[in-house]
Amino acid sequence: MKPTQPKRRSFFGGAAILAASIAVAKLIGALYKIPLGNILDDPGFAYFNNAYAIYNLLLMVATAGLPVAMSKTISEATTLGRGRQVERVFRVSLYTFLILGVLSSLIMLLFAHPLACLQGNALTAPSIRTLSLSCFFVCAMASYRGYAQGQGNMTPTGISQVLEASIKLLAGLALAWYLLKQGFGSEYVSAGAIGGVTISGLVALAYLVLQHRRATAGQRTATQDTPDSVKRVLKTLAQIAIPITICASVVPITTCLDSIQVQNLLQSALGHTPQSSSALYGSFQKAVTVYNLPSALMVALTSSIVPAVSACLSRKDDRGAGQIAESALRVGTLLAMPAGVGLALLSGPIIQMLFPATNQDVASASLGVLGVASIFVCIQLLCSAILQAHGQVLLPVFQVALGSAAKLGVNYVLVQRPELGVKGAPVGTLVCFAVIALLQLASIRRLTQHPPNYRRVFWKPALAAAAMGLVVWLLYPLLGRFLGNTLAVLGTIAVACLVYAILVVVLRILSKEDMMLMPKGEKLAKWLRLE
Repeated sequence: MKPTQPKRRSFFGGAAILAASIAVAKLIGALYKIPLGNILDDPGFAYFNNAYAIYNLLLMVATAGLPVAMSKTISEATTLGRGRQVERVFRVSLYTFLILGVLSSLIMLLFAHPLACLQGNALTAPSIRTLSLSCFFVCAMASYRGYAQGQGNMTPTGISQVLEASIKLLAGLALAWYLLKQGFGSEYVSAGAIGGVTISGLVALAYLVLQHRRATAGQRTATQDTPDSVKRVLKTLAQIAIPITICASVVPITTCLDSIQVQNLLQSALGHTPQSSSALYGSFQKAVTVYNLPSALMVALTSSIVPAVSACLSRKDDRGAGQIAESALRVGTLLAMPAGVGLALLSGPIIQMLFPATNQDVASASLGVLGVASIFVCIQLLCSAILQAHGQVLLPVFQVALGSAAKLGVNYVLVQRPELGVKGAPVGTLVCFAVIALLQLASIRRLTQHPPNYRRVFWKPALAAAAMGLVVWLLYPLLGRFLGNTLAVLGTIAVACLVYAILVVVLRILSKEDMMLMPKGEKLAKWLRLE
């Protein structure tokens, strides 16, 4: 057993590095859109997000499953000492990624105008064209990340993701600000912001190529194994990648259809012009930017659930797997509920603070609904990880597809109503994730040997969040009279966090097992005197 311990520690250490880097990159990405939303007007923000919807869909098809398939295949070959097989898999994967990158880039470059018109406004085309080259860079990056992860080295992936997010933030904001000061229209300022994404992709790719060359410099394959044929390698990769890609594509497909549906309904049913529909959709997207923040907190938890639960199941420890699932759900809920309640109750003041120039009516009303939806999003992310850890890979896909269909159906009914318009879209989002979360919670109860006790998971966090919400509801109007909106929002949030933390301790919501899922959890549990 002793020889396996360093490897085991290395695996969990690598997983922690990757989870932390993903969390940082997601947080930077979410925060990047707040200053960007103040540089771009509402139509420009819509152009930016419309281009991103197409980009994310193409990238998901090109890169969702293949990096996983590549790292798995390389890991297996490395374990068996098949050095030539590792080289063959890397080369075949790299060429495949490059071909997919070229095709994705050409689709966005050559069909930018038709794609923009499909989304209801031809002015999105410059942003789509600017983003096209980034497809190639990201596809190329995926091959180097897959190779490093297959070797058990998560550091290059982690560093490149943080590097990519940071440069996107700096370059994108700088280019957008410069073009705005030069007097360019919204469509070109949006394209400038998109340019930061392309520059960040190039820099991150250069880092990965250099890192790969340093890691492999002077290496010569000493093994004499016979690698599989190119055709066999492609077949192996496809068998692993295609199901994963199908699973991962549901959400970006829905996002892309949502952007098309909402803007076109505003024009066809309510008579808006392409410019006014883009302005309304841009206001809605600014609310979406804030709504996405709580789900970024779930990354570390979801990354730790799968290996932890899988390890228990491999030891036939069903009870231990159930305890980990329950702890993860409770910790996730403990983070999601106050965030969602706070966003819902302070939706207007938060939008006024972060995006003072946007359509306050649309963005505030949207965030009020999306705040509640964010709770279900976090629960859904945790449930999906639990189901996947129990070997239920395809079930979450069908559930997400059902939720997505519900979203599009609700959009179709509500967005056409003159009194709602674009404010019907967040209701569709709420229905979508509520359906998915409830279906997945029911599946966990039905399919696992020791399902979580949902009363223990949700009751006390809901009680604490409700009490905190009452404090928010009473305190903000009082502070607003004397401090102004921004200071009143920040002061209310600070007091609400303190009240919530006290309630968590007083109600003894967390157990020692829950704390062990967190960094320095053992010390925190001892400090809180948890048994």
